[in-house]
Amino acid sequence: MIVLAAAAFLAAAAPLPRATVPSTPASPVAGASPGAMSNGMPQPPATYTSVSAPPPADQVKVGGELYAVHCISCHGADLRGTPMAPGLTSSGAGDVDFQLSTGRMPLEVPGTEPMRGPPSFPRPQIDALIAYVVSHGGTGPPIPVLHHNADLTRGRVIYEENCQQCHGATGDGAVAGFGWLAPSLKASIPVQVAEAVRTGPGIMPRYAAADISDRDLDALVGYVEAMHRPDDRGGYSLASAGPVGEGLAGWIVGVGGTIIVMLLVGETLAKKRSA
Repeated sequence: MIVLAAAAFLAAAAPLPRATVPSTPASPVAGASPGAMSNGMPQPPATYTSVSAPPPADQVKVGGELYAVHCISCHGADLRGTPMAPGLTSSGAGDVDFQLSTGRMPLEVPGTEPMRGPPSFPRPQIDALIAYVVSHGGTGPPIPVLHHNADLTRGRVIYEENCQQCHGATGDGAVAGFGWLAPSLKASIPVQVAEAVRTGPGIMPRYAAADISDRDLDALVGYVEAMHRPDDRGGYSLASAGPVGEGLAGWIVGVGGTIIVMLLVGETLAKKRSA
């Protein structure tokens, strides 16, 4: 019975397969070639990192057509918003890319908290929508350009001071208050983490470069990326169940195993004495 209980607990504690979230291209790490990989950080070609370079007119046209079908009912024909959704005239490429690449927009039920999901648009259409929105103002933060920073110690300090209270020590997410949930960071790619920091989606604060410098942002992104692959030096992680689950497993496996060994040894000694 003890062995069966231990096996059942370990099976329940084992990590379940995570749903596959389609990856979306990140903004490039500076100095990298298109499609290259450097230190595990994806580096596809840049899309829009500044509003100073206007996108092609045909891309803006395609974006306008997509906007008219999927966005206009909530954000308005002039992008100035409606009672159901805010305006987009002050949104930058970083705002739009984050919302669309993480599947938070278009929102199925207006007025509810946007949750992460598969993107509703392929990358070319996301780029077109970004071009259209940016052409109507685009004063918000651009898509951040990341640089590799291996200073995980600094990244951890930034995370603990600004992120851990809501997203949790392991980035698994938690209740943020006011009925909002701070999402897990496990499915986020580097550029999406940086976009969230700079744009402040939902009730999350917006951190400008004066609050978190670009160098510290690089370190923070590197630390969040490292949390995706934790170094479980103590052995099996038990799905990061915490001290209660780990203690229970220790009692079931440790004490249960000890009892089984004692019983086997006792039976063996009893047989030898009777023989």
